[in-house]
Amino acid sequence: MAAEAVVRIQSDWDQVLRKNEGEVWLSCRSPGKSTLYGTLTCQGVGADGIPEITASEGFVVKDVTKKSLLVSCPRENASTRFRAPYTAFCRIHQKSVTCLDLSSGGGLGVSTSADGTMKIWQAANGEIRRRLEGHVYDVNCCRFFPSGIVVLSGGMDAQLKIWSAEDGRCVATFQGHKAGILDTAIVDRGRNVVSSSRDGTARLWDCGRSACLGTVADCGSPINGIALGGADNTLNLGSPETAPSEREIGTEGKLLLLAREDKKFQGVGLQSRQPVFLFVGSDAFNCCAFLSSIYLLAGAQDGNIHQLDVRNTKAPVRVIRRSGAPVLSLLPYKDGFIASQGDGTCFILQQDLDHIVELTGADCDPVYKVATWEKQIYTCCRDGLVRRYHLSDL
Repeated sequence: MAAEAVVRIQSDWDQVLRKNEGEVWLSCRSPGKSTLYGTLTCQGVGADGIPEITASEGFVVKDVTKKSLLVSCPRENASTRFRAPYTAFCRIHQKSVTCLDLSSGGGLGVSTSADGTMKIWQAANGEIRRRLEGHVYDVNCCRFFPSGIVVLSGGMDAQLKIWSAEDGRCVATFQGHKAGILDTAIVDRGRNVVSSSRDGTARLWDCGRSACLGTVADCGSPINGIALGGADNTLNLGSPETAPSEREIGTEGKLLLLAREDKKFQGVGLQSRQPVFLFVGSDAFNCCAFLSSIYLLAGAQDGNIHQLDVRNTKAPVRVIRRSGAPVLSLLPYKDGFIASQGDGTCFILQQDLDHIVELTGADCDPVYKVATWEKQIYTCCRDGLVRRYHLSDL
């Protein structure tokens, strides 16, 4: 198991180190060893606005810009690039922001909140464009269709809804789940969608007729997260027992991943409805993602991120662990992924980088979801903020 040394920094480091003699704490924790503590101190700010920073013994700081710095701990051979948000939107919601997504063109965002609202806003400045009203109780999940002008949402009211991002109207409602909807996935361009629920089922829906095309999985335990992707063609996805409806569009060759509350991570053939693999972990699974058609990720309540090879899921290829806090979201990014956790940890792991990138700003508040568009990353957090990061040089 890859339990590597973890370098941490004070969450508001970018603001503190703008001031002369400003000081922030650092730590490097390695399993089984004493934690190394240190500080970074601002020795003055240059004409270009970039601070001159020195590190205390045991740490080295370099590549300093206004919004990022690279800190290494030579003792543990650990390096982390910390990135502060470029901007934070505090006026979209009044309370905890629980889910968000960006349109395919990057112009619009959609988010849900514990204040009971779901809103569409301009990604550039957070200005609210539409309020999507119609769910009873909280909305758990929201995402744009590939067109970027239609939104899919799922709520505690066990309803799925489709909305026009242009005028905010609810254009379709799907009913059939017996408990709150926890996650959704869109099949290809969106003639069909998939939902997962606290009722233990994942269902396939026909958007044109607002009808359920079938139950893809029924596992008797809440399905916290799902992901849909094209499976490696050597994988046997099984055959459907009855001929698929002609209303099923694009389900062939697709594998549906289920992150289950009962500590199981499962793969099911979307068209066949047949189980493909079942991996048993050490705690509830909250989220999952495809790294490729072969490599899968599953994030658990105990902080472990399991990477599996779909051709042999008996044991993980590796287990990544940055903190013991619940893994709340996983998102493929370039040749790696972005993970967010319940203690405010949000990091990017990439194959070709010799350091981790940590997105800072959330101070111990859970980061629930991450969305990307080109070199911009947006996160939503319990502190009510949507943060935007620029990764110009990543």
